[in-house]
Amino acid sequence: MIDAPGLEPGWTRFVSTSDHSGRPVTWHLLDTHADTPVTGVRMTVLCVHGNPTWSYAWRHVLHAAPPDIRVVAVDQLDMGWSDRTGKVRRLADRVEDLDLLWSELNIAGPVVLMAHDWGGPIALGFGERHAAQVVGIILGNTAVHQPDGAPMPRLISLARAALDPVTRQTDIFIRGTTGLSRLPDDVAAAYRAPYRGALRRAAIRDFVADIPVQADHPSHAELTRIADGLSVFADTPVLILWGARDPVFTTRYLHDLEERLPRARVELCASASHLVMEDMPEFAETAMTWIRDEVLTEATVDVVEGTPVRLWDPIMDREESSATALTWVVNGQLREVQWSQLAARVQQLAGAFAARGVGGRVALLIPPGPDLIAVVYALWRIGATAVIADTGLGVRGLRRAIGSAGVQHVIGIPRGLAFARTLRIAGQRISTKDLAALCAERCEPPPEPSSQSEAVVVFTSGATGPAKGVVYRQAQIERTRDAIANQYGIGDDDALVAAFAPWAVLGPALGIPSAIPDMDVTKPRTLTAAALADAVLAVDGTFTWASPAALRNVVQTSDALSAKQRAALESLRLVLAAGAPVSIDLLNQAADMFTGARLGTPYGMTEVLPVCHVDREDIVAAGRGNGVLVGSPIQGVELEIRPDSGEILVRASHMRDRYDRRVSLELRGDSGWHATGDVGHLDDEGRLWVEGRLSHVITTEHGVVTPVGIEQVLETCDGVRSAAAVGVGPQNAQVVVGIVLLDEPGTSPLVDPKMTDVLRAAVQDELGVHMAAVLQRTSFPTDIRHNAKIDRTELAAWADRILAGRR
Repeated sequence: MIDAPGLEPGWTRFVSTSDHSGRPVTWHLLDTHADTPVTGVRMTVLCVHGNPTWSYAWRHVLHAAPPDIRVVAVDQLDMGWSDRTGKVRRLADRVEDLDLLWSELNIAGPVVLMAHDWGGPIALGFGERHAAQVVGIILGNTAVHQPDGAPMPRLISLARAALDPVTRQTDIFIRGTTGLSRLPDDVAAAYRAPYRGALRRAAIRDFVADIPVQADHPSHAELTRIADGLSVFADTPVLILWGARDPVFTTRYLHDLEERLPRARVELCASASHLVMEDMPEFAETAMTWIRDEVLTEATVDVVEGTPVRLWDPIMDREESSATALTWVVNGQLREVQWSQLAARVQQLAGAFAARGVGGRVALLIPPGPDLIAVVYALWRIGATAVIADTGLGVRGLRRAIGSAGVQHVIGIPRGLAFARTLRIAGQRISTKDLAALCAERCEPPPEPSSQSEAVVVFTSGATGPAKGVVYRQAQIERTRDAIANQYGIGDDDALVAAFAPWAVLGPALGIPSAIPDMDVTKPRTLTAAALADAVLAVDGTFTWASPAALRNVVQTSDALSAKQRAALESLRLVLAAGAPVSIDLLNQAADMFTGARLGTPYGMTEVLPVCHVDREDIVAAGRGNGVLVGSPIQGVELEIRPDSGEILVRASHMRDRYDRRVSLELRGDSGWHATGDVGHLDDEGRLWVEGRLSHVITTEHGVVTPVGIEQVLETCDGVRSAAAVGVGPQNAQVVVGIVLLDEPGTSPLVDPKMTDVLRAAVQDELGVHMAAVLQRTSFPTDIRHNAKIDRTELAAWADRILAGRR
């Protein structure tokens, strides 16, 4: 019996067989069905550890397995508690040994391979021999290929420089490996237990020595064969759970695996190191949920092949038109591009990109304008993916986003390319200064790609945590375009003024001209009423889409409008404000400017937009409620409310394909539904009210309190410009704290007692909620992209410090 924390006594097995050389050997296994009947098992998971670990690394997976999934974790020969044979085992030997053990076990039925470190090549080499039986693959940090000319990982180089002293004579190597993770002392000791004494550590040395860095290494040919053979898994579901802090298997090895395994889905754990199964708390649960949803049930999102109008068709349909397609402002000068010019550039760039081998994922570090739009459509035309991380994420967020996306090429302005060099992105770097020369090459574009081609990776705003990459296929972008066109009746007579710049990219796909106002797109508040009016005049604009912060500044700067500019704004038929909650006061003020417009606010998110729509008049008629009325779902959208948490779930054909390298986010929801992270309720008319973010709900001893309703009440009180409600204290015993921005702020963070009483009474009378305190600030922390989404988590921490006397 093997005694180690977390191991069940009934899992231990010893199996005798022969190794590749014919000698008898005994393997140690952990097996969930070691002493229970195997009847009713639908699938077996075969777990293969690396160096210098043993089957103990998979104990959480065995615990998480339901009765109908059998988990078998092996100790490789000369490792763990298996036999010490004294023989140096090469990669090919270990693949053959595992194959012989499998024959002895005589396990029939579907198999999922799970492997880590140098167990990865061994398991995959074994799996290629049994491809018909392998129905899924789960990989931790591992590799099957050392890029030509790439340096060996530094820790491996150091170990090989003093190979025997570090790996066999002492236990430095295994202590170093477990030391990369913050393991409890008894768990770290359990990892070391099978390797007490130099004789039991010989295979640790041999494993390190068997890494085939150079072509003349004895195991190089076998590793190359395994890597090339992965094509047999082109249609096999693959899950990669990767520790981003691993100093050995860095993300270059992850990207190589993604290229070789086209169905790979990735969960990139930012806090995990090499032992990802130890560092990632949800490792086992994610693996088992993925097996249930993606392998056992073969759950897939239904995506309709092809749509009548491809993304670039409206541009090409106007290739002989001299009408204006795009306008924008550069250094105060109005510029424009005709449809014929845009069509020619898209065609020429598509041909040049294809001829130069540009494909896969391409990071775009280009400000909004004609270059960005032409490059995006050219990439779509050749079936490549545009990775768009806007500067609204900030430098740190931009670095994290692009670094996690696995891009192969970069196209950008010179300053953007300089930034890309700091990320060490391989592949081509193309400057926007060279686009004209590329167009002159006159290369024919390739055949049109499938509508299922990956189109874009865009990123959430990062307002409630690190920005997440969101993947759309071309068909889903096409459906998003059609959903917007159908909802708002967009036709050939319309023209878009994209005050929220990313929407300018959709203008050509809608077949209508677009204008980008003179503003700093990373600072929505820089949009003035005059700049918006000038953009309307430039393209005879009929509708605009702006963030609430941008719309607020338009209202505040309206006094500077000329008569012509004012008339231009009054001519708009549709004004949409979205990206963050929009107050009715702001909509009413805007209505005085846009006198001819339908004024409303779509509800949606980066993952699916639009979801709902509500007009200003409907908000006025509904009156105040618990939350923000965001309206009825648009055609084709389904809504559900989780009964346990109040979280809003959305399902729609134009919904994103998946999160990039964040599988666990999808697996926590029901198949086919997007869990929005917002909480709310549906009223008797089926309209949606949003009450706040799930992460911002306040858990009091009397139950859950959502923040938005409180904030709305506070903002109706005299002297209050804006408000936020947060919870302070331990979960399920939090108290409600109101935080306000006042027209006449005081010097103390505490609001004066008289006003505090007024604000408390207003909330108590309308919502029955008691506020323990009311604090004041001069500003709220908000996201960069919209300048509107309040970071209530940061405010809660601030309020906690203030109330505890720690300023």
